[in-house]
Amino acid sequence: MAGLKELKTRIDSVKSTQKITSAMKMVAASRLRRAQEAAEAARPFAERMERMIAGMVEGLGSTEGAPPLLAGTGRDDVHLLVAMTSDRGLCGGFNASIVRSVRQQIAELDSAGKTVKVLCVGRKARDQLRRDHGDKIVDTFEDIGRTAVTLEDAREVTARIVELFDAGGFDVCTVTYNRFVSAMTQIVTPQQVIPVSIEEEAGGEEAASGVIPAATEFEPDDDVILKVLLPKNLEVQILHGLLESNASEHGARMSAMDNATRNAGEMIDALSLQFNRTRQAKITSELIEIISGAEAV
Repeated sequence: MAGLKELKTRIDSVKSTQKITSAMKMVAASRLRRAQEAAEAARPFAERMERMIAGMVEGLGSTEGAPPLLAGTGRDDVHLLVAMTSDRGLCGGFNASIVRSVRQQIAELDSAGKTVKVLCVGRKARDQLRRDHGDKIVDTFEDIGRTAVTLEDAREVTARIVELFDAGGFDVCTVTYNRFVSAMTQIVTPQQVIPVSIEEEAGGEEAASGVIPAATEFEPDDDVILKVLLPKNLEVQILHGLLESNASEHGARMSAMDNATRNAGEMIDALSLQFNRTRQAKITSELIEIISGAEAV
């Protein structure tokens, strides 16, 4: 059985840990509000960009002869997976869920005979993937969004992706990030960004409502506009993923630190009860020894 000094030391240690987790929870909560507002503000813009490109593609009728970012390379042999995690831990299953999804994608692509490359955004993705897939990691970005996610961060990641694509480094690029729902819930979201994935429902709200959109003529022609618009769309989608990931990280950390603080409180209560019982038993034992000694005299 642990002695009184040992129990006292453990109680003090858990109390110190509780103060740290409580402070981290408050910091994450204060940052979460701004990060959530930024992520929610970026969603309509990213969705509209996709709809605009979908509308232009519909006007073209075919992606043949379109810019490579839209039409792709015509092959499906080499895949680049962009894993968006954090640089720090203590955020529950936030990083593990992304790494698990990326590992699953790697396994599926390997079984299909594809070549896989990985671009890590955040140290946690690199640290967890390099043991089994270190040869697939082509680059790592650190300190993205340390204070707040900016457009420059997205441009830095986008520039590296475009550089690899222009050099013929891959055929398909998929970004995997956590989409923020609430502090308790984040959804792992893989999104293909190269070539641009055009979904049927991306054609616009007008098609869903049965209203036929008016014909639109572009000046200059569609090809020229797409050459300018597609790199901007890639920046927007990367920025959207970074903002969603940042908000999810703060939400997951707040939730994890809240659980840790409550668990520390429960442990303190249990240790305090054990401490009091041990002290009471020791006092009783000493009283018995004193009484026994007095009776012997």
